[in-house]
Amino acid sequence: MSGIYGDGYPVLLVSAHTAGSALASSTTATSLLPGQAKFSLPANFIDVPGKTFRVRATGRVSTLVTTPGTLTLSMRLNSTPIIVSTSQAMALNIVSKSSVSWVLDLDLIVRSVGSSTSATIMGMGTWTSEAVIGAAVPSAGGSGVHQWQASSPAAGTGFDSTATNLVDLYGTWSVNSASNSITCETYCLYSMN
Repeated sequence: MSGIYGDGYPVLLVSAHTAGSALASSTTATSLLPGQAKFSLPANFIDVPGKTFRVRATGRVSTLVTTPGTLTLSMRLNSTPIIVSTSQAMALNIVSKSSVSWVLDLDLIVRSVGSSTSATIMGMGTWTSEAVIGAAVPSAGGSGVHQWQASSPAAGTGFDSTATNLVDLYGTWSVNSASNSITCETYCLYSMN
């Protein structure tokens, strides 16, 4: 869409200027973004395979001691969310964490375009936090890193790229506890080309 969003240069489409609501005491997939950060891509904005988006989000997370379970993040489109890319179920640190930081760096690459359910996106990136178990259990101030998709990376559920698409970031806990809590403090969505 020449002339609208930077003519091939990276462009910030939206950023969160307030924190999202905390997600806690739930195992239901829930948006982590404040309403103003949910960006509507115009119809046909996703017009060619290879179109790339970058997500950069940060926040704070707290976890239950001993049995925190896992956290899964997903990028979704529309008000009846279609999961276009989902992370692995990320193993959480068994040492209780309270409001430690996290960083998500994610590239979303369009694999196919089209109407109905023929458009697809591949997501690749990392989620970094002291609250996750990476190669070793992180100590205070350290961090573990999880790959967005650890093995057999695959494109997500098909969607209609000819329609308007609302972009959103969701989180899902595997264990329902008030001690498992995540808040998105900053979020930026970029169109890279």
